Amino acid sequence: MGTIHVTDYNGVSHPLKISTGEKVMEVIRDAGFPIEAICGGEGACATCHVHVASQWYDRLPKANQKELDFIEIAMTYEPGMSRLSCQISYTEEYDGLEITITDEDD
Repeated sequence: MGTIHVTDYNGVSHPLKISTGEKVMEVIRDAGFPIEAICGGEGACATCHVHVASQWYDRLPKANQKELDFIEIAMTYEPGMSRLSCQISYTEEYDGLEITITDEDD
């Protein structure tokens, strides 16, 4: 088990416990944060869009074309930061991963 750090809309970081193989989206959503994930984690929408801290972004597996198609149209898309949290499966090498929840209503 490890920890990821999720920053909310107010800039407050929250440590969340996560197990190997869990999707980051599920942990964030189950902790009560406003992640809709209306496609159920299939990578077919952008309602679990997050920003990954720059020092972590390149350590994650690269986004496939399907994921890129969705995140590039997200209102808060940021190259080198934007990912769909449902497409990030936790491994021990991601212990300490820093994620910021995006506000798609801005």
